[in-house]
Amino acid sequence: MSRFILLSPNAEFDQRLRHAVANGLRGTVQTIASDILPAGPQELFALLNQEQPEVLIIGPDVPLDEALRFAKVFDVQLPGLSLVLVSEADPAYLLHAMRAGIRDILSPNADAAEIRVLLERACQSFATRHRNHDAPPAENAGKGLVIGVFSPKGGVGKTTLATNIAIGLGQIAPMSVVIVDLDLQFGDVASGLYLNPEHTVTDAVSPAAAQDPLVLKAFLTVHPAGIYALCAPPNPVDADHITPEQVTHLLEQLAQEFQYVVLDTAPGLPEIGIAALEQCTDAVWVSAMDIPSLRGLRSGLEVLRQLEILPESRHVVLNMADSKAGLTVQDVESTVGAPVDVSIPRSRAVALSTNRGIPVLQESRKDPAVKSLKQLVERFNPVWRTQAQRKLHRRVVI
Repeated sequence: MSRFILLSPNAEFDQRLRHAVANGLRGTVQTIASDILPAGPQELFALLNQEQPEVLIIGPDVPLDEALRFAKVFDVQLPGLSLVLVSEADPAYLLHAMRAGIRDILSPNADAAEIRVLLERACQSFATRHRNHDAPPAENAGKGLVIGVFSPKGGVGKTTLATNIAIGLGQIAPMSVVIVDLDLQFGDVASGLYLNPEHTVTDAVSPAAAQDPLVLKAFLTVHPAGIYALCAPPNPVDADHITPEQVTHLLEQLAQEFQYVVLDTAPGLPEIGIAALEQCTDAVWVSAMDIPSLRGLRSGLEVLRQLEILPESRHVVLNMADSKAGLTVQDVESTVGAPVDVSIPRSRAVALSTNRGIPVLQESRKDPAVKSLKQLVERFNPVWRTQAQRKLHRRVVI
């Protein structure tokens, strides 16, 4: 069975596509060389003499109106299929394409390497949707996990942890993870992931995005590691125009669309942070190995206990742990008043990766900090959570 179906009379693009598939992708390409598309799935599959493929590519020289009509039919009848449109990415046209069910847009001038990367992403998206569709109702019900990374003090490595958590989860669930920068004034997720986003949280809380998930998705930035990012606005003044109520609605929308929503938050407990915390299924509390950070974390947890704002699961992370700091893990637990779940040692590899904008989990590195970060990511893996559920409920509750 062909994994990839091309609908286009453009022979030159057909050759480029076949070259991309032959050099790195499992499967074959079948082509319908016409600018008139089939009426629907049954007619298409009759022409191909096969059942549903994974990716349909609407190639060059197909009229855009015809492509939209075709996509709408398939999105209704076969929503799990990955539809790729080969067209110039006109911003005015992009929204219409997404509403019609187009999953991705490829430039007509893309080379074989670019085509291969996009098709890999389309196949991963197809596989993820089918895993979710085939899962038992109990496993597939409800929203995705909302994982917030918090600390009362700045400078403890929240952004580094948040970006690595997102990258690690992207390896578990490709194209099903979004990271949101809620440090709206001075957020660093964009630099931490080496992104230059066209859209930010300001766009994502606009009335159009608040009313339509497809519009919201158009404002997300795709990262090469197979995750989405929603970055903080570039101007700190813009943060004043974003309300806790807007953030609450945004997170509710994203949790409906993604398996994992990772939040990087501002230091302390601002109103936006508290609103985010109320939406979290998991809270990652971060402290460095120094007394001011530990005391700040203890005070912050005490305030939240009094406010009765407690996510379902809590994960205390000791970051930049150093045996030469004069404190032990037992000292940390005694000061914070809660057990340390993951201890991440100080690492030059992590510091270098942060400065480069490439999270250390994105690369294949052997480092004690990498091992600890993977342990942290694994805590959000459904397999681990199922096995550890009873144990977690017996942990000390703040």
